[in-house]
Amino acid sequence: MATEAGTAPLVQTNKTNKQSPRRRNSTRTLAVLGALLLLLTAVMLSLAVGSRALAPSVVVDALLHDDGSTAASVIWDVRVPRTLAGIAAGAALGVAGALIQALTRNPLADPGLLGINAGAATGVVLSLTALGITSLWASVWFAMVGAVVAGLLVYSLASGGRGGATPERLALGGAVVAAVFTGISQTLMLLDAQALDQLRFWSVGSLARADSETLTTITPFVVVGLVLALALVRPLNALALGDDGARALGAHVDRTRFLGLAAMTLLCGAATSAVGPLVFVGLAVPHIARMIAGADQRWTLPLSMLLAPALLLFADVLGRVAVRPDELDAGVVTAVVGAPVFIALVRYRRAVTS
Repeated sequence: MATEAGTAPLVQTNKTNKQSPRRRNSTRTLAVLGALLLLLTAVMLSLAVGSRALAPSVVVDALLHDDGSTAASVIWDVRVPRTLAGIAAGAALGVAGALIQALTRNPLADPGLLGINAGAATGVVLSLTALGITSLWASVWFAMVGAVVAGLLVYSLASGGRGGATPERLALGGAVVAAVFTGISQTLMLLDAQALDQLRFWSVGSLARADSETLTTITPFVVVGLVLALALVRPLNALALGDDGARALGAHVDRTRFLGLAAMTLLCGAATSAVGPLVFVGLAVPHIARMIAGADQRWTLPLSMLLAPALLLFADVLGRVAVRPDELDAGVVTAVVGAPVFIALVRYRRAVTS
């Protein structure tokens, strides 16, 4: 299959492609149902496990009947917003990772590749250092502005010249923008010791600071981003054949890349502002989704949307119990525990496809 230089189509060559269409769709449907069950399990654990463990029956009773008890207050005031933030941020990062890998035809790409996470982080740092804003709710808007600016810069750099915004130009433009914004944010933090202290834990990635106000702010951005991403599944499948093949199938290549970048900007900006620049989730989850369901974006995106929040919530729960009475941030857990798992998955995939 011909592709542009330096790129490779995200084609799955494992046993999934050897199945009949009916059996393959049945396998994919079961995978989605399994991912949904896994997410529900992660949600229940997130509500039940913490510095004070609660029985599942107590959790269900508190959710159905808020009687003002201590357990109900802990669940509704702390754990429900934290869990919902994990679902929103995880779904955003998982789908954003699948989008960037499809748009660049690079299976090692993650949301940070296009500099959107760095732009969002710079917006948060500027809000604190330049304006003294400490409210997480207010910093969400600065993060979104930073993400939008980064996304526009990347697209402007990539679309200039002949051929438009090719995968190589998107990746190179993203690397430049990410380096610039990362340098700006780190310089600002080094010049402001108070800002460095306040942003230290956020920069690792954590669900601990999420509250209902922040969740209300980021939800519209996440919903719009997810809807836009799911609306692009057919042209994204066409892009896997290369730009010429996509155009032959009637796909609008430049429009698809622009809308995909817009969706990633909304998703990454919202997730980064709420829980920090989490790593690994947007890189590994699309890999797992493709191993299960193949390279069809009609299945990869929904699976990523379910598996990523499950992974993030499991990491958050593990961080709560690993070093009791203290707590590990979810970003630390995903990096330490997730990286070896991801390496094992890649090695397994190579063994299957060889």
